[in-house]
Amino acid sequence: MKTLLVLFCAGLSMFGQVGGRDFLTNDEADQIRLVQEPNERLKLYLLFAKQRVEQVDQLVSQNKPGRSVLIHDLLEDYTKIIDAIDTVADDALRRKVALNIGMAATVDSEKALLARLQKIQDSSPSDLARYDYVLKDAIDTTSDSLDLSKEDLTGRASEVAAKDKKEKDARTAALTPEEAKEKKDQEKKEGPAKKKPTLRRPTDPPPKQ
Repeated sequence: MKTLLVLFCAGLSMFGQVGGRDFLTNDEADQIRLVQEPNERLKLYLLFAKQRVEQVDQLVSQNKPGRSVLIHDLLEDYTKIIDAIDTVADDALRRKVALNIGMAATVDSEKALLARLQKIQDSSPSDLARYDYVLKDAIDTTSDSLDLSKEDLTGRASEVAAKDKKEKDARTAALTPEEAKEKKDQEKKEGPAKKKPTLRRPTDPPPKQ
């Protein structure tokens, strides 16, 4: 674990302390790209989230000078990983992919992660003020994600569809008259989606299921 922490901290220094820093290491990003199946990808993100919290735990226990910057960045990256978990789940639901296994793993892991983060907060480290905001954000984000993960998947899929429609309607409403006309002309040019060829006549009864 000590070696892992040293390597990770070195990676952070390469990325710098700017807001655009990648929240995954290069190796982690490669692993994510190789895992396309949503349930397995969720488990991978959960592993990375757990590693971040373990690294924070280790830093808090050591109480070494300069640790607050590393703790801040680890918590910030952790929060982005939790956000990525929600994004993966919502995208899978849009594509009607079964997520029972991934969601069960997410609920179990996020419960444990939330408890560990709250324990860190309750311990009131001497330098807490320097990363208190990102710690609270990590706790809130994990709590919200856990609530989502506990939801009935059918209901969550409906919520995702409703949100997508609302955003699409908002984008359409924001178009200027010229843009709206151009969009309408483009849709007319493309025409309706082609139906699959069929030998059935309009008056024929629908096929039996």
